[in-house]
Amino acid sequence: TIDGVSAEWMLPSHATKDRVILYFHGGGLAIGSVKAHRGVVSKFVKGSGIGALVFDYGLAPEHPYPEGLNDSLTVYRSLLAEGVEPAHIALLGDSGGGNLCLATLLVLKDKGLPLPAAAVVMSPWTDLKNSGESYETNAKRDTLTWRDAQDIFSKYYAGEHDPGQPWISPLYGDLAGLPPLLIYAGGDEIMRDDSTRFAEKAKAAGVDVTLRVGEGLFHCYPACAPLFPEATQAVEEICTFIRTHLGK
Repeated sequence: TIDGVSAEWMLPSHATKDRVILYFHGGGLAIGSVKAHRGVVSKFVKGSGIGALVFDYGLAPEHPYPEGLNDSLTVYRSLLAEGVEPAHIALLGDSGGGNLCLATLLVLKDKGLPLPAAAVVMSPWTDLKNSGESYETNAKRDTLTWRDAQDIFSKYYAGEHDPGQPWISPLYGDLAGLPPLLIYAGGDEIMRDDSTRFAEKAKAAGVDVTLRVGEGLFHCYPACAPLFPEATQAVEEICTFIRTHLGK
């Protein structure tokens, strides 16, 4: 427990805690847990040889913004307090967790706090106004995520706040100065434009960003490795990216 936040280490054999993957689980900011994501996180831990710290942030609607974000900052600061170098931390998140991952980066940058070495996000929810064209163009292709659910989750999380605030919807933030980013999205998912628009804006702001859009694929498809080649390749690329930026 880290200042009231429940967390779990997932460590490969012989790994130390001087290099860390800080994992933000998905679930629309309203569902999900550490336990539910053990199988997913284990793929990145095993593939990179680097341990992950996964945590249960407060979920909406009982814990609306900024509670989940504050929990994320609490856990990140705890790593720094324990002596882990920012250059030895990589953030990794999926879907709603990708939102918190990117929002955490914005808060750290805006407050002048040390930034991690890099971040990876899979199908991040960057726009809680759900304004991307892909919500319409991919509506008949995407049978995994639903516009109605995203609208409800957005209201749960944003509460009385404007969903367009940058720390709620990272797409609307000042992205200049963020660390290297690796972003994945499914070409057929309704949230595709949350990734493509964010990547485009980050690149224009001078961020070292790599975007992978899986043609014909779906929300958070890398998590499905090794079920099909595209997911397996994505996990391998993510693990290489993390090792490279953490100097391992």
